[in-house]
Amino acid sequence: MQTDPASSGYDKAALLRAYDEQLRTDAETVGALDVTRLGPLRLATMPSGRGFVSYRDLAGADEATIRDWVGQVVDHYRERAEIAKVEWKTRGHDHAPGLHQALVDHGFVAQEPESIMVGPAAALIGVVPLPDGVTLRRLSTEPDVRVMMAMAESVFGDPPDEQRASDIADGVLRRLDRGDAVELWVAEHDGTMISAGRLEPVAGTDFAGIWGGATLPQWRGRGIYRALTAERARSALRLGKTLIHSDSTEYSRPILERSGLVKVSTTTPYEWRRG
Repeated sequence: MQTDPASSGYDKAALLRAYDEQLRTDAETVGALDVTRLGPLRLATMPSGRGFVSYRDLAGADEATIRDWVGQVVDHYRERAEIAKVEWKTRGHDHAPGLHQALVDHGFVAQEPESIMVGPAAALIGVVPLPDGVTLRRLSTEPDVRVMMAMAESVFGDPPDEQRASDIADGVLRRLDRGDAVELWVAEHDGTMISAGRLEPVAGTDFAGIWGGATLPQWRGRGIYRALTAERARSALRLGKTLIHSDSTEYSRPILERSGLVKVSTTTPYEWRRG
């Protein structure tokens, strides 16, 4: 059953405002090895040789200033030999004159845009029947985490990359070891993982993020992703998180919309690779 977020006291403008104010902060760079500030920008060095650039907004900067910042960002990461690639995360509702061209001119490549979905966690918790023999569970052990990441890479990787899956698993395991609140959930059939996703409660906010949503092609369209999302939403509410956010592909966006989440904007990552 579709839920109207407005009936829960939310509307699109309020949801977008909550997203900007609560999530576009240091919460975006939790787990970074270090963060350097450049004007309004946060330049994070993440584990596994990855840079990440984000910001609350661009502070009304003009085209020339933005172009200069992009150049300084590339110089910053180029000087760090351990950084193999950098993601600059843009949002469709930002005022950012000339940003696209400045990024392209400095070697960034636009990736596929995704929908920013936000809404009340309570909208997602309806009971969803599972196909016969399919069960849900939360993971915590290293072997399970590695199998989950390999399965997700087989779905999202183009082409699949075993080393990338291993690196992602290493990062998740480090987070689990230090007590981060990230939760890993899977759906299984006859002992085989067929769908997976993460729940990431954001400390100091009303939000938890739902990420991943990898489902093997032969199991899609059978309610498994919705059931996995509902289970994560129930866990979020138990943790006191009343809002859910997700960057969604065109596969998952309609499912979340039917559950009551709202597309408040878009996000397009731009990627720079060394060499």
